[in-house]
Parts: sequence; structure tokens; C-alpha cells
Amino acid sequence: MAETIALWRLLQAASGIVAAVRAGQSATAAVERVEPAARAGAQALSFHALRQLGRASALRQLLAKRPPPPAADALLCTALALCWREEDAPYEVFTLVDQAVEAAKRGAETKAQANFINACLRRFLRERDALVKATDANPEAKWNHPRWWINRLKQDHPQHWQQILEANNSHAPMTLRVNARKRTPAQYLAQLEAAGIEGVLTGEHGVVLAKPRGVHTLPGFDEGVVSVQDAAAQLAAPLLLEGLDRTRTLRILDACAAPGGKTAHLLELADAEVVALDIDPKRCERIHDTLKRLGLAAKVIAGDAAKPGDWWDGEPFDAILLDAPCTASGIVRRHPDVRWLRRESDIAQLAAIQARLLEVLWPLLAPGGRLVYCTCSVFRSEGEAQVQTFLAHHTQAVLRPAPGHLLPQSGANAGGVPDNRQGDHDGFFYAALEKRAGP
Repeated sequence: MAETIALWRLLQAASGIVAAVRAGQSATAAVERVEPAARAGAQALSFHALRQLGRASALRQLLAKRPPPPAADALLCTALALCWREEDAPYEVFTLVDQAVEAAKRGAETKAQANFINACLRRFLRERDALVKATDANPEAKWNHPRWWINRLKQDHPQHWQQILEANNSHAPMTLRVNARKRTPAQYLAQLEAAGIEGVLTGEHGVVLAKPRGVHTLPGFDEGVVSVQDAAAQLAAPLLLEGLDRTRTLRILDACAAPGGKTAHLLELADAEVVALDIDPKRCERIHDTLKRLGLAAKVIAGDAAKPGDWWDGEPFDAILLDAPCTASGIVRRHPDVRWLRRESDIAQLAAIQARLLEVLWPLLAPGGRLVYCTCSVFRSEGEAQVQTFLAHHTQAVLRPAPGHLLPQSGANAGGVPDNRQGDHDGFFYAALEKRAGP
């Protein structure tokens, strides 16, 4: 029988995750440090808090001009984030407040501030409407994103910036990619229905579940019938293979390949020799694990894509997938910590890395070959602007139809190619470049 974890313990763990993010650490890593029995509950509460942290921080500033020590501030803001909007609160508001105070009393780093936290939260309950109204004019409170992020979206997507921010604060669905070697999406959807699991088809290879569930409870997951992959990410492999001669064995490079989802999708769709490259040896182990479950094989190399002299054998590739390092600004609904971890200066630094990778990998592509450049970002400097600069300096590169900027949960795109019909996917950018033969 599963252990029942007291709410105050979950709040302690959740506020610890929030404190870690504020200190510049990934929420994923912080969640992994939580005791296993409390991990799922703490993650759910912390992700809720991170989606509402802008509002909570603004409310705390009204309640206490001078912040308490970091652990107490994280607990106070976590409680405010969870209960400021009663209709969305995961528990009854008075229960949340009571248990937050209990968490403060029992925490070594927070017990000295327990009375302070209690006073702030009781005042919030008394004056909630007035306090919330007083924070409405604060953009960070209204949109729960850093001000620079909001301004960048206004600049990059003047018609859709509000839609993007609203999508970022929503919950992403659980989307599956059906292994084309084992089932059609329609066949798998019928298998789900027979198991009492609701879902709908999306794109060419996907199924969106009505409710998330553990992967090992999914029919066929352990046998490699399906994988978890967002609908936008599922566009990469088909786009790379489009127009290539699949009657022969293709030689493909998946640069920056970990954890291996796109590598696997390529192998599900084509008989190919795939080199899966990643700079991190530990992440390469995840590629091996992904391929093993699916019964697929690729040449996995731990190496720096920017230094092909260390790993390339000199034989050109028919196709290259460059899923470049980026701000991850398109997957904020799945990773709500990203908005609080990123700094505006990161955009230029990452754009420089992306440009370098494009320059270095382009010579490895055979004439007539195809390179797909993609990022899970909605910022134009990591997408459209990056590709236009590359095209201006490479006369051999021909831009082919591709989705361009996909906005989260949006039907809008920049490339004139129909978007995912379900309209429920992460933010992404795609460009397809063909290498013209000759000088």
C-alpha cells in the first residue's frame, strides 16, 4: 500500500524545488532529489507554483517589502502561488495556508519565520481581492514570465504574444508517437480504447491522451510500440526524410541527439545508417536505452558536433538533423522552470552556438542532401533570423517548405505549411535546407 504523505511535507519539498530554481538549478534535478514517495506530489505542486510565481512574488512584495531568508521566501511564495486564485487551487485554500505554516514550523531553515509566514498568509486571506487587484498592473504578475521575456515575445510575435504566454501557463498533454514498424496510429488508438484509455489522433504518427498516465501502464510501451514525444517534435524525422531516395540505405547524422527520440523516429520510418551524436556521455546512455526498448540500432557517439575532426569519418551524409541547443522557450508549459532560469543574455550566446553548428556541419552534407535545422524555441533569433543569416552566406543552400515558427497550442506559423491539425503542441522552429550541387 502506497504511503500517504502529509500535505505539509509535500509543501516543504515543493518549496525546496522552487528555492532551487531561484538559485539557478533545474527543477528536474531538484525533483530527483525529493524522496521517492513524495516526488510526484512535490513535482505537481512545484510546477503549479512555478507557473504562478510571478503573481506570487508580486503578492509577497506587498505583504512584506523586505524578503525573508530564501527558504522561507520560497515556502511563502509557493503557498501564495497555490492559493491566490481559489478556483485553480489544488487544495482548499485554508488547508493550504494551515499546512504551509505547519511546513514552516517543522523546517530547520524556516521555523524561525513560521510566525511571519503565518501572519502574511492570514493577511492575504483577509485582503485577497485588494492585494490581487494591486498586482494586476504588474506584467510579471499578470503573465507569470520575466519582463524581458514578455517584451521579447511582443517584438517577435506582435500578433500572438499573449496567446503564447497563456499557452505557456497551461498544462501540456501527454502525446505519444506510434512506431510505424509495429502499428498505425489508428490501430494503436483502437488498442487504447480497448484498454479503456481515451485519446485522439494527431499528425501523421501521433496520439494525444485525454489524461496523462504512467508509461508502463500503456499497452505496448515496454515492447516499443509507442514513445512519448510532443506533436511538434514528431515533425522532425518526416521533414528530414522528405524527398530523399529511400530505396537505398541513407546515411544520416542526428547531431545533438540525446535522449534519442528523433533518432528513433528516423529509424522507425526509414532503413538508414544513423549516427547519433551527443556531447554528453551520460546522455548518450539514454540514447542507447531508447533504442534498446524500441529494438532499433544506431551508431551512438559521444562527441562535440562543433568539432567533427574528432568523430567524423570523412564520408558525407545524405541528411543531417540539427536539433540545436536553445533557450527552450517553446517548451515552457512542460518545463515551467525555464522562464525563471533563463537570462536575456542567453539568447545571443545560444544563437552564436547555433550559427557555429550550422557552419561546421554544412560541409558534411552531400550535394543534393538535406539538412533540417530546428529548435524548441519561439524566439526569432534562434529560428527565422538564424536561417536567413545562414542563407545569405551560403549560395549552395536552398530553403525548402517547412513549418517555420510553430507557436505553442497555435495554428499560426511563418512558413505557409499547414500546422498540426490538433493545434496542441509545443513551440518549435523548423527550416529545411537542401544542398545544391556545384560551387
